[in-house]
Amino acid sequence: MHRRLPFPRPASAAVAPLLSSPLSRFQPNHNAAPATTMSQLLPIVGPNSPEATASIITIQRAKLKDQQLSCEFTEQRTDDAPPRTFALTCAEHVHPDLTHALTRLVPHLCLLTEQLTETADYWPDEAEELPALFESFKITGFSMGRHQSGVTLIGQRELTGGRVLNLTTPYQSFDDEQAAYTYTGLLEATLATALSEVEAALRGKCTDYRQLDMFEQPNSTTILPFVPTPPLA
Repeated sequence: MHRRLPFPRPASAAVAPLLSSPLSRFQPNHNAAPATTMSQLLPIVGPNSPEATASIITIQRAKLKDQQLSCEFTEQRTDDAPPRTFALTCAEHVHPDLTHALTRLVPHLCLLTEQLTETADYWPDEAEELPALFESFKITGFSMGRHQSGVTLIGQRELTGGRVLNLTTPYQSFDDEQAAYTYTGLLEATLATALSEVEAALRGKCTDYRQLDMFEQPNSTTILPFVPTPPLA
């Protein structure tokens, strides 16, 4: 599943807008790998630019901790251009749409790790909150297979006394016609929504937690500052 992010015109044409752009809030991590220097990241990740042409982003890994997103992905100018790899951590809290998209993967996590068995009312509606059956489970991330042809889900189950059981599903291929998992198609479709929300987060969609004036209307999204980090362990 390829996603597209804006890619700017040559650097000589993009320098002036960049200096006054909200993207100047990005902070480089000087301990990060050379591939994630600010000069490479700023033209790629962030809000859409009317002067930009589309580039291709492929998400490889996503992790959610303390409502902050860490992500590994590749970016290409065109389909036949060599990909460049990036690892980013978001300093802002993720938007509720991303949190909701990840909760839709919880029923798959429970079945694939054999924590629960399917019942007649097992699958929740898209819009509703997860039933109490899934209350002790959560998705903390996922890892995509080569060419995004499958996925490994990562999550947790809270046990009695507050202890936590870490859960990792077996790798589930989307192309295996003989797959033992009955809901491979549903898993792929649900994951596509999560990937779209991760892409949106990379482009600046997050929750704004600043305090509002009494009569000010809340703004659900804001520009997303990123801190380049080494690849996830």
